[in-house]
Amino acid sequence: MSSKEESCLTLASGFSFDYGNLYGAGKVTASDVEELAEKLAAAQKAVETMRATGEVRGHLSKDGTPERVLFTQLPYVAEGNLNSPASIARLKEFGSSLKNTVDAVVTFGIGGSYLGNKVLFDVHCGEFWNAKSVKERNGYPKLYFNGNNIDARRTADMVEHLIAEARLKAVHGQPNSYKVVLVVISKSGGTLDTMSTFMVMYDALKQQEPLLNIEVVAVTDPAKGEKATLLGKLAQEQGWPTFSVPDGVGGRFSIFSEVGLVTAACIGMDIDAFLAGAQAMDQACQTSDIYKNPAKLNAALKFIAAEKYGRDIEVFMPYADYLKSVAEWYVQLLAESLGKRTSREGAEVFYGRTPIVAVGTTDMHAQTQQHQDGKKDKVVQFVKVVKWEQDAVIPDVFPAVSKLSEISSIYLSQALDVAREANAEALINDERFNATLILPSLNAYHLGELLYMLALSVAYEGELANVDAFDQPGVEAYKRLMGPRLKALKK
Repeated sequence: MSSKEESCLTLASGFSFDYGNLYGAGKVTASDVEELAEKLAAAQKAVETMRATGEVRGHLSKDGTPERVLFTQLPYVAEGNLNSPASIARLKEFGSSLKNTVDAVVTFGIGGSYLGNKVLFDVHCGEFWNAKSVKERNGYPKLYFNGNNIDARRTADMVEHLIAEARLKAVHGQPNSYKVVLVVISKSGGTLDTMSTFMVMYDALKQQEPLLNIEVVAVTDPAKGEKATLLGKLAQEQGWPTFSVPDGVGGRFSIFSEVGLVTAACIGMDIDAFLAGAQAMDQACQTSDIYKNPAKLNAALKFIAAEKYGRDIEVFMPYADYLKSVAEWYVQLLAESLGKRTSREGAEVFYGRTPIVAVGTTDMHAQTQQHQDGKKDKVVQFVKVVKWEQDAVIPDVFPAVSKLSEISSIYLSQALDVAREANAEALINDERFNATLILPSLNAYHLGELLYMLALSVAYEGELANVDAFDQPGVEAYKRLMGPRLKALKK
């Protein structure tokens, strides 16, 4: 662990939060943090209560009834917990059942049912997973995402692609053997984006039987019998296997539940390591010492930066292509958790930072001009990976070209890090706040640490801002307008 003077909090795993460009003279100061002491103590107590009981002051479900918040339970695999030894074993068994038997999985989900799953896919699989051979994928199927937008063209393109894949397999002497598993993720089964595209693809692919063989897995509310939701009842009627969208876990926190872990199972990702990283972060964040608690420190510094210094935009900028989806996941987490019109007492506060996705070095050539010379209303949050599994040396293939020759003989990771450091230094030299989250390597364990720290941070910040970080009433406004208009189209 670090002291507050070092301005870099490092955990035993090597995961670090370097906040030196966010804290100190000309930035958020020690006295700013000290002035927040009473609120920080109350926030610590509130998070401890949430962790122990699931109770969050004033939190209600969208139907107005008290609702527990249980995402802090998810890293702990134990009997009676949302993730139990039996549920994890079942996920792994499901993943194993796909190996060398299923050609493609299509997952349908939106919001947390898509964004978290895409993170796991990107970090574990990378961009070219579906172009690899079955052997290179260790027997696991190709994986596609749909249901995250109501896009007629892309849905039609995916149907055509799967049919073409099935025909190609038939040409190579394996007729009627192409198997597709559709994983539909919706707590209620009434999610327009997810269910509409699922029904289109399900119908189109069923019409191609026996060229393709279709199976469906539903991830939905676990209630059974008369209490089952629309998708739950449909799964019962059709005999589809089911996994759970647990009560008490909002979509933006569901990556640690079966909602996200079902994708991890489909690609052979190390579920145990991912949850272990989240658990280690949760344990590190149980201390009341703010300078040793990454989630509380992150929340406090950014709360003060926004409220006292006007930095109410957060640019989340990982220096890794395969972490762009983490930035997209974080946009939902921050926007839905902290973008709130009213305080817990109902007073209008219009709280919340606006989150923005960026990627280094890509957006140094796109957004950084605005970050560096635009309004001083931003905190830029970098993410750095220390050790890369693959790391090429830039070769001196054009020695006669001095400008190219001078960048030879260094690793790509070194060039990437120099770019990030230069960006960070240029920003802080002009009093533009930034911080860096440092992952020792890009693997399931450290990913679990990172995502859990960010999730817990919004819980702390909700307490500091006195807003409910676990509801999303603004989302209901457009839904109330959309429903009747969709029904009118059928007339």
